[in-house]
Amino acid sequence: MLQRSAGVGGALALGPLLSPAAEAAAAAHAVPAGAAAAKDLYRAIGVRPLINARGTFTILSGSLMLPQVREAIDQASRQYVHLDELADAVGRRLAELTKAEFGLVSSGCAAAMTHATAACVAGGNPDLHVRIPDLTGFQKTEVIIPKHSRNVYEAAISAVGVKIVEVSTRQELEAAIGPQTALVYIMAGPRVDKSELNTKVIAEVAKPRGVPVLVDAAAEILTIPNVHLGHGADLVAYSGGKAIRGPQSAGLLLGREDLVRAAWVHSAPHHGFARGFKVGKEEAMGMLMAVEMWVRRDHDAEYARWESWLRYIARRVSSVQGVTTEVVQPEGLSNRTPSLRILWEEKRLGVSGKTVMDTLYADEPRIALNQTGGSGRTGVSITPYMLSPGDEKAIARRLVEVLRDPPAPPEPPKPPSVQVGGTWAVKIQYLAGSSTAHRLQLTQSGDKVTGSHTGEFVTRELTGTVSGDTVRLRSVYPESHGDALDFTFTGTVAGGSMRGDLDMGEYLKATWTATRAG
Repeated sequence: MLQRSAGVGGALALGPLLSPAAEAAAAAHAVPAGAAAAKDLYRAIGVRPLINARGTFTILSGSLMLPQVREAIDQASRQYVHLDELADAVGRRLAELTKAEFGLVSSGCAAAMTHATAACVAGGNPDLHVRIPDLTGFQKTEVIIPKHSRNVYEAAISAVGVKIVEVSTRQELEAAIGPQTALVYIMAGPRVDKSELNTKVIAEVAKPRGVPVLVDAAAEILTIPNVHLGHGADLVAYSGGKAIRGPQSAGLLLGREDLVRAAWVHSAPHHGFARGFKVGKEEAMGMLMAVEMWVRRDHDAEYARWESWLRYIARRVSSVQGVTTEVVQPEGLSNRTPSLRILWEEKRLGVSGKTVMDTLYADEPRIALNQTGGSGRTGVSITPYMLSPGDEKAIARRLVEVLRDPPAPPEPPKPPSVQVGGTWAVKIQYLAGSSTAHRLQLTQSGDKVTGSHTGEFVTRELTGTVSGDTVRLRSVYPESHGDALDFTFTGTVAGGSMRGDLDMGEYLKATWTATRAG
């Protein structure tokens, strides 16, 4: 029997529910009106819609807006308002709803972080604002980030022009804070909660020194009263198009009124570096409605519905011999939803979890799942957060079909017919430019390749394989540095040259050629 884990930090103490509560739950999960027309709209330009059982990933367009949010956006689009007046009114209403001092609707969580940083650097001073990101002559020029919170999203902070200072202990934090410190940034999550340098400790050190603390809670549920502000943070940022189910192009900044109001000064429609982070009246009212609905939705009923969908899928796929299922309850507040792990032995069923995932993503209906595994087993996992009623039936049907009649396995690797050990000079042809700065230092042992990949500025470890005359090499620059780069070179080898395609993950595709150096 599925069991729901207990709420965290009063996460479900959300104020009055809709009456009756069942109607709110039904409205929250209703199939969007005009969904078929929306599919036709996308297909008309050659884009295939999908069933999202993977999660609130921005690349998969986040979540679906609530019907009430769509209605608010439509109504807001029919009149004119003054945006400064709107920001003030929305900010005061967000404060009433969330129990924070003030609120701001931004063009996404990353924009909220940028505006918050600018507020802590420039304080709403227009003489300073127009200089950003050139901080020459500024007093506040540094942002402290604990090592556990280094991540790709900190680019939204460094975009203001600040220097990032990394710390690992309380002693390092105390030593790093000075007159130049604008703020301390934390990425919320279990790593922070379990760390000796958690939000409460950071606030104990920073606040007496007059340094604000900003928490990035992008994918979290909205806790009321806010758990992070309760732990001593001054500001907290959320994505609007994830758990809260507002516009995908919107976010929230909540917290100290003086800093949130200053963040508005440093945002669009005001001129300067952040003019591009524009929020229209439609997104502002749509995001406000999403928060209005958050405090009225029956979250327990929603969770029960997610579990019922997982039970249905589990029953169906368990009819395939050798398949087992397991419901995993969430930890922490981010993407707070149960998930279903479906596992099997690859040799017994003749198919891997990756192949099942790729097959369902390529077929019709297009279904996005997660790959999983463990203890010698392979499989897929399902997140019900973003599903609409009926999606669970399509997922179960396709999984059973593919597991009972799997596609042909990929061609097995061939013995290597080439040697790639040595140093290679690489030319990469990007979409609108090229680079000759890359180098590969390779060591080959049988069909396995190890070595390093040096790019424009950084060197990262590399691993790969050789099959016949085909090579596949992958290098990763880890997110712990505040950036993440993932390069996969696939190509053929002929004498002293290699050439093929380059997959750069979120930075899309390129082509490459390489020649042996020396």
